[in-house]
Amino acid sequence: MRPRHPAPPKTLPRLWLMTDERVGTELFAMLEALPAGAGIIFRHYATPPAERRALFAAIAAIARRRRLVLIRAGKTRMPGEDGVHGAARLHGSAIRTWPAHTRSEALAGRRAGADLLLVSPVFATRSHPGKKPLGPLRAAAIMQGLDVPAVALGGMQARRHRRLANLGFYGWAAIDAWRPTRDQKRKAVPI
Repeated sequence: MRPRHPAPPKTLPRLWLMTDERVGTELFAMLEALPAGAGIIFRHYATPPAERRALFAAIAAIARRRRLVLIRAGKTRMPGEDGVHGAARLHGSAIRTWPAHTRSEALAGRRAGADLLLVSPVFATRSHPGKKPLGPLRAAAIMQGLDVPAVALGGMQARRHRRLANLGFYGWAAIDAWRPTRDQKRKAVPI
């Protein structure tokens, strides 16, 4: 019998930063706030292609230096990526994460060979204002019985993850929880 929530590979981070345009100039301080071994899912969908590639390259350099896992969302492959979010796996060793807002999306991710599901939005989030959150129990039901580890996303922070851990969530992802303190802002690395 398969375990309810198997242990993911050791290289799969438990903590994730989701990026997008709204993080603005705080992005580099947010990267510095991540602990070694954490993951980054680079989105920045609205950024023009040349700027997007340059930003990804800058993040990739930081990720290598700080031993962070860097996943790319979007169709264009980027040098330095460790995997892909919500798309076809491009090379055998890449990590593949998958968005799961519903049970059917979680099942699709499992069929697609996802290594990690990002279940969201668990709580209210500024990323999707007005969208009704799943809540902890509905979020847990999305991943129930699947042999793919899941990360909680949406209004997450360490304290909330501790409350969700007993529901089987492997880790958590956020944007705002990684926003820098004033001291961290002073140490930020510009583009």
